[in-house]
Amino acid sequence: MSYVLRTATTDDADAARSVMLDTVYGDLRSGYVPRWHADIIDVENTYLRPERRTLLVAADGASGEIVATGAVRDRGPQSPPNPAWVAERFPSGSTAQLCRIYVRPAYRRLGIARAMVRELCAFVAEAGGYRAIYLHTDPAVPGAEPFWRSLAAEVCDERQLPGGGQGIVHFELPLPVPAAQGGAGAGTMAATAASC
Repeated sequence: MSYVLRTATTDDADAARSVMLDTVYGDLRSGYVPRWHADIIDVENTYLRPERRTLLVAADGASGEIVATGAVRDRGPQSPPNPAWVAERFPSGSTAQLCRIYVRPAYRRLGIARAMVRELCAFVAEAGGYRAIYLHTDPAVPGAEPFWRSLAAEVCDERQLPGGGQGIVHFELPLPVPAAQGGAGAGTMAATAASC
């Protein structure tokens, strides 16, 4: 199977929302929770309009169907529900949070998520003003924890906190160098996993 990775447009909003909601209900099993998932409903204002945010989609090379999403937002983790020290380490405005990196089950293990992460990191470098790249994952999602451990450094595994916290794992990715300063640059897939 081939795929095309590209920046989403308003024409992609419904299909991207479908991938996200299917993941929230299927893999995460939380269902739609407005305080956690409001961005999924308002994709346009959350990811497509703000300059320092983006939404990428992967489209099936044959059918054009949107099969994966990945986004960047300029908002760090909030406390509560996250540990206060994690929120302090990754403040909003200077933190690029990778989120909604979801791939439909039939398209997993094809390198789509890894390519998406490289492109999102390149976007962060080119956008400027970010001092950290943060993400969290739910280890209950099949393959999510080993995938992120192959790319990022663990910051906090809430399962090890008293009471188990939310059960999620917080990670940090290295901040890549912008293309103008010798980095790979947006639109390329030249970055390595070790450098995002």
